[in-house]
Amino acid sequence: MTALVFGVVFLAELPDKTALAGLVLGTRYRASYVFAGVAAAFALHVTLAVAAGSVLTLLPQQAVQVVTGVLFLGGAAVLLRSKHEDDEEIRKPKDQSFWKVSGAGFMLILVAEFGDLTQIMTANLAARYDDPLSVGLGAVLALWSVAGLGIVGGKALMKRVPLKLITRIAATLMLGLGVWSLWEAATA
Repeated sequence: MTALVFGVVFLAELPDKTALAGLVLGTRYRASYVFAGVAAAFALHVTLAVAAGSVLTLLPQQAVQVVTGVLFLGGAAVLLRSKHEDDEEIRKPKDQSFWKVSGAGFMLILVAEFGDLTQIMTANLAARYDDPLSVGLGAVLALWSVAGLGIVGGKALMKRVPLKLITRIAATLMLGLGVWSLWEAATA
């Protein structure tokens, strides 16, 4: 379960603007400081998403499957329709201390990720599989991996793997999960 969640969330987050924001922060500041703040924000988001998804497990299973399927299909549509433009310039803190840099990374991700596709996906996966620990672990590891790639090696990855391809793979996976959820609801 953890591996499935990792793969889906990883692919969905790669083309996201927050991965690019991590790349920008990583080129300007000490990578470990940026990662500490970004990782803390992602951990908070995953915790909130898993808690929301766990509440959904209290509903009838067929209703959860329908809602999950529709949300996955919507997420696939959002990915396929999204445009990947350069992020706006991120202001550089005057103080380059750990707390200022990690705080800037934390706040950037905290605000940018609320209601984001991967947060919604994580809640859906938690509801679908009723395994909050595995879903949370897979999601947070995926988000941390994308953040690490963005901060340390994002430029090289984006030069070798077209963003459009990454987006299409993530959308295809979400489309498959959406269809599967709806199929299960219809045959239950």
